[in-house]
Amino acid sequence: MHIPMVKNCLLIVIFLSCNAFGQLAEHNSEGLAFGHVRLNVSDTQYHTSLWANHFGGVVAYEGESTIIQLPNMMLLLTGDEQSIGSRSTVMDHIGFKVRDIETFLDKWRSAGFEVGREFIGAEGQKNAYITMPDEIYVELQEDQALPVAVSAYHLHFYTSEYQSLLDWYLSAFQLSIRSRGSISTTTNVPGMNLSFADSSTTRFATSGSAIDSIGFEVKNLNRTVNELRDKQISIAPASNFFTSLGIKSASLIDPSGVTIILTEGLINFP
Repeated sequence: MHIPMVKNCLLIVIFLSCNAFGQLAEHNSEGLAFGHVRLNVSDTQYHTSLWANHFGGVVAYEGESTIIQLPNMMLLLTGDEQSIGSRSTVMDHIGFKVRDIETFLDKWRSAGFEVGREFIGAEGQKNAYITMPDEIYVELQEDQALPVAVSAYHLHFYTSEYQSLLDWYLSAFQLSIRSRGSISTTTNVPGMNLSFADSSTTRFATSGSAIDSIGFEVKNLNRTVNELRDKQISIAPASNFFTSLGIKSASLIDPSGVTIILTEGLINFP
């Protein structure tokens, strides 16, 4: 399968620590932390303004792609042609914690956008769904103790093979089960919770979709690649993923079709 590389080139314990704004979480004992989510969008400038105005994102780099910093995560915006929205893929949505969900939603509605279902979520807090332009599905969860207005929180995978997919992540990256409220099929990497749920419909691979790929930041890329290959996991040759910024990278695809970019050096950027 061809893997497009970024223009030829990014309280459960997960809030682990709320880093200073825009910083990724510290690596765990295995040298792993969450890195980025890559979005295919039709208008990078428009999306940049939305992520800045509503989520407090800060532009860290503008070039062949745009890098936006958020607490515990970086967003990579790429103006590539998109095939389908996130809800048609295994990577259903991105979850964020917000300190004041009513304030967030009022501002979102005032900007002319709709709010989806509002409900009490798995952790007993106010939740809501919104859909970003280009069919990027987002879940919000209130946390009044959050030291920042908004912070990345979880990624939600949907597939009928959700249990085996969770097991694959546990094995591939030496992770452990960490329940998120009433959801037991979840695990954490520093900076991000990974949640896994059943899907009654067929879900597609992420390559070329709204949420194109996710990324893990590693301390030692060569070591991580060798460890994954020892587990019979195929790794693509290192891409030109912002090599001008000193970032090393490699890629793989999980059993459900989610593209994962491994990076070394993103944590030090900019």
